Parts: sequence; structure tokens; C-alpha cells
Amino acid sequence: MRWNSNITLCVGGIPGLRAVGLSPVREATMTVKTIVSRKGRDVVTIEPSATLEAAIATLAEHRIGAVVVLGADRRVIGILSERDIVRAFAEFGADALTKRLAQVMTREVATCGEAETAVSIMERMTTGKFRHIPVVELDQLVGIVSIGDIVKHRLWVMEQESAALREYIQSA
Repeated sequence: MRWNSNITLCVGGIPGLRAVGLSPVREATMTVKTIVSRKGRDVVTIEPSATLEAAIATLAEHRIGAVVVLGADRRVIGILSERDIVRAFAEFGADALTKRLAQVMTREVATCGEAETAVSIMERMTTGKFRHIPVVELDQLVGIVSIGDIVKHRLWVMEQESAALREYIQSA
């Protein structure tokens, strides 16, 4: 990170007094690629023919909140989240456990590319009310980002900025 020292602002009530080194200038925008590179590209996937019971076991085993459903061509055809499971139980009762994922998964999956910004993904997640978004490049799954991943990454960036500020102040 570098610091922009060409900032003019009102300091101590004196208009135009020059403050040096107070505005962080980011070298790069926080992108999905950055987040996926830090967290890893492993994605837990499942086939649409699997039962809801098997999917629940997979979610529990991996301690995750959503699993991506891939078709025969290894392309994303759905996603199953905890919310989908609740809906399935509300609709089918205990029989939901025997339903195939193709019957209960979310079919219209929002995806993103690695070049998208974290801010745009957060906005899409908030507007769409979902917490997981598969990362797709050239029609192939290359990762998944959760709202928790974005928050964790933003906190890491803020810690880096804070450390840079402390270092700058101590060296002044």
C-alpha cells in the first residue's frame, strides 16, 4: 500500500492546512480472485441425483452451509443451501430426506467471475439474500465465496491498512 500525501483539508480548524500521509491509496481493488487465492479453490460439490439426506451429511461432514450441484459436464446446475433444506422439509416433511437434489436445489444460481470486486459481490448477496456464490471462469467452477469469506478478507485488509498507518506514524 502507498500513501497519498497530496491531501489538503481543514486541520485543527485552519482551512487549507496540509496534512501529509493521511489518505490510503490502494494498489489494487479487492477482487474475487484475491479472496479465492487466499482461501483456496477447493469446492465441495455433489451430483443432482444424490438424495437430500446425502447432501445434509456432506454439509455436516465439511462444516459448510452450501454445496454446489454439478451436472454431467461439470458445470454448475444448482446449489443447495441450508435455506433449501428448510424449504424441502416444510414442503415434504420427513419424506424430504429421500428427494433427489434436482427436486429441491436452487436452480437459478448466481455466479461471479474472478475479476469482480468484493463490493459488487456483497451488494449482489445482500440484494439476492444469499450467502454463497460460486466462482465460474469459462463455464467451469473455480471456487466459491461466502459472505464470511468477504468479511474475513475485508478485516484482513483493514488490519494491513492499520499496521501501515501505525508504521507511518511511528516513523514520522
